Amino acid sequence: MRKVTGVRQLTQTKYLNLYELDMENDNGSHSPYYVSSRAKTIDHLKLKTKKNTADGVIIYSLYGEKKDRVVLIRQYRCPLDGYIYEFPAGLVEPGETFKEAGIRELKEETGLDFTPVDAPEEYCKPFFTTVGMTDESCGTIYGYAHGTPSRDGQEATEDIEIVLADKAEVRRILREENVAIMCAYMLMHFLEAPEGQAFAFLENANGTER
Repeated sequence: MRKVTGVRQLTQTKYLNLYELDMENDNGSHSPYYVSSRAKTIDHLKLKTKKNTADGVIIYSLYGEKKDRVVLIRQYRCPLDGYIYEFPAGLVEPGETFKEAGIRELKEETGLDFTPVDAPEEYCKPFFTTVGMTDESCGTIYGYAHGTPSRDGQEATEDIEIVLADKAEVRRILREENVAIMCAYMLMHFLEAPEGQAFAFLENANGTER
């Protein structure tokens, strides 16, 4: 049976590290496999802990009296040397839950306050992002944003435009722009939901009123 028989840490940086895995194949041969991770040490890799703890959080929030706009950011990303549309998101800091991190990150990135809605565990628990290259996982929070958009809380290294998109703009973004896949799928859901009721699916999850 295929298994990892050894791990070597190749970098030591604050936010992301590269690890070389020794993978034993089904026929007994060995080959290297490279994984990036938020883990600072080998012992913190998920293949060691066997725990799916959230490295980050994604914030799906609606805005406006009619709850008919979705809060997005248009952010410069180095791997593209260009801009991409995403949901506000960020890393979970030590001592935070991912829900606490989401409220903080939305305020920092957009200046908006956040009122969460109740969501069942299977809709918000951490899920893996790009498991072929990283063990990173992110939780999701849902809710309503309010206040006046502001970039005052953004870091000097961030280049983020705040976007409050209605359905027409969401369709244009999906057609014409670069979009993070986790955001894109939720935007498709937003387009198909009745006006102002994008979170109705949370109310009857598993047939239970919430």
